[in-house]
Amino acid sequence: MIEVSGLTKRYGNRTAIEDLSFTIEKGHIYGFLGPNGAGKSTTMNIMTGCLAATEGEVKIGGYDIFEQAEKAKRLIGYLPEQPPVYQDMTPDEYLLFVARAKGLSRAGAAAELARVKSLAGIEDVSKRLIKNLSKGYRQRVGIAQALLGGPEVIILDEPTVGLDPRQITETRALIKSLGREHTVILSSHILSEVQAVCDEIMIISKGRLAAVDTPDNLERLLAGSVTLELVVRAGSEEAFAAVSGIDGVESVRAEELGGGLVRLTVAAAEGRDPAEEVFFAFCDLRRPILKMNPVRASLEDVFIELTRDAQNGAAGADAEKEETGNDGDIQA
Repeated sequence: MIEVSGLTKRYGNRTAIEDLSFTIEKGHIYGFLGPNGAGKSTTMNIMTGCLAATEGEVKIGGYDIFEQAEKAKRLIGYLPEQPPVYQDMTPDEYLLFVARAKGLSRAGAAAELARVKSLAGIEDVSKRLIKNLSKGYRQRVGIAQALLGGPEVIILDEPTVGLDPRQITETRALIKSLGREHTVILSSHILSEVQAVCDEIMIISKGRLAAVDTPDNLERLLAGSVTLELVVRAGSEEAFAAVSGIDGVESVRAEELGGGLVRLTVAAAEGRDPAEEVFFAFCDLRRPILKMNPVRASLEDVFIELTRDAQNGAAGADAEKEETGNDGDIQA
């Protein structure tokens, strides 16, 4: 559905994205993540034809976004982080204006407005001035305009930012429903949101693609190494000595909790699970283990690991903010 090849964007002597390539398949919901200055907003603006690239190409449904812009853009519905709404219009007036700009006939626009208003849940406020609507409803109006014309690709930049918990839940449900009929690209600074909504996740770091995979598979990237957390009734030195010599244990951290208890954090080598050996080590000492839990890698752990150096000297951070006016990338 979308092919991005060798995409590069430079602002003077700064590079926001460099040789970025990926493919987005039809009928999936993709989460697009990246730390500040990683090039996420620049990439999304280029994909939608709002910003020119220095090098590379983007094809939407086989159409080049630069050379065949009109045909490519007909396949895209885009919601920027700041909804592009006219404050002195009502949602009905604004959506009709957008529908006509997209080439819908007046007769066809009426049915299309009814459809997208129902999907976005704005029927009850469609005749009020947009400037008098809450941020949540303005966001919904922005989503409605992105849906006009039934584009095959829906690109949503931070669609839940500033919404209350109920609105966030409703918007997430809407996005999941859109994924049944559209290809959806969603950027968000909330990792749990991406994990709950998206089929695939793309992580960009320092202008390059760090990973593309399902949320579960990304978590398995770090799941090869096991960490155990224990609470043991023993002295810290005794507990440390009991496990530090076990084959496959790479590091041990001990913390006294008081009352004769110690918390141990035991990190194992990749592919090793020392839980059984740890259990029998304390059995031999006749020291009870009160709690032992494996600590699995979370999506947040994966994100931090893949973008570890991105906060220091991230390419193009200042340039991207200045050029696009958008500094809403993910904060780890």
